[in-house]
Amino acid sequence: MELGMELVPRERKQTISKLMQYYLYDFTRYLEIDVDQDGVYPAYPGLESFWSSGDNKFAYLFKVDEHIAGFALVERLLRNPEGQFYMTEFFVMQKYRRSGVGTWAAHKLFDMYPGDWKVSQVRANTPARNFWHKVIGDYTKGAVQERFNPPQGNPSQYFNTLNINRINI
Repeated sequence: MELGMELVPRERKQTISKLMQYYLYDFTRYLEIDVDQDGVYPAYPGLESFWSSGDNKFAYLFKVDEHIAGFALVERLLRNPEGQFYMTEFFVMQKYRRSGVGTWAAHKLFDMYPGDWKVSQVRANTPARNFWHKVIGDYTKGAVQERFNPPQGNPSQYFNTLNINRINI
């Protein structure tokens, strides 16, 4: 299995927009989201800013053997006490879940953007919470703090990647 990651250029932003439909479909288990009369979920708010905000927002595709396997939206937080980087959205296609793709992609992003991170989940999304606890816990060897953010009580993990002694293979 050959894994890859690429920064999505403006010319290919529709790829993320289309994948967002699958992502939103997954979220219908946890949030009240409905399709419109054409069978389409609403546009993801602020997605365009990932190509128009300069060097503060990044959209990545994950690939397995040249096939799209998922995406991540990462934000550089400016003058924010909660951290320097925020995993805004993270999605792995069903076919590639439990194969190591998500762990590989998350760890690669943490390596690419060293510093203070924040990763959040919807409280009811137990699979995502379990995934991030394992992925971040393994990456940081347990050096992570979790806080529940008002008003919905969604959990966020806070950690620093600068002091991680990792060997990239």
